[in-house]
Amino acid sequence: MSEAQWERTLTVTTAEQTHALAAAVGGVLEAGDLLVLTGELGAGKTTFTQGLGEGLGVRAGIISPTFVLVRIHPNLPDGPRPGGPDLVHVDAYRLDSAAEIDDIDLENTMDTAVTVVEWGRDRVEHLSDSRLEIDLHRAVGGEHPETSTGGVVMDFDTDDDDEPRTIVFRGFGPRWTEAPNILETSEYGGN
Repeated sequence: MSEAQWERTLTVTTAEQTHALAAAVGGVLEAGDLLVLTGELGAGKTTFTQGLGEGLGVRAGIISPTFVLVRIHPNLPDGPRPGGPDLVHVDAYRLDSAAEIDDIDLENTMDTAVTVVEWGRDRVEHLSDSRLEIDLHRAVGGEHPETSTGGVVMDFDTDDDDEPRTIVFRGFGPRWTEAPNILETSEYGGN
């Protein structure tokens, strides 16, 4: 696996900030972009994707595609980005391999849409030579999950939408040689 070209860590304190940050990121995305979202249950992956959808100008109503695996959200001709890319939202949690990803045929929409894959790490990297990885971490018991146990924390209490989140962005491949300017802002504690 290739090394990230850059990494930025931002902090948000509310679900509204998560949504707003994602909307700003959505504003710089282009057809063909692949985003890989990683985070424990309740970390804010769907909230983040809803913000991306707003920034892309796609139809509202984004929910997690857990049971259908893939949802396609079309760009709105009268939205903020008419003629912009659709959003393909994938939940790869129940998929075990890259071969199973291939079975859902994402290649047909990759060139014309922004593809967001929740739980996609080590499953979708072969789909594009560039990707934006986004890790969402929520504090549990006042500690960052990685420092509390040294591993992944599975906190199933998803009702705390306004807990602080740490969001780590990493760019891979020729599309993401530089971080988008929105990630350089100090509004979210960027570094």
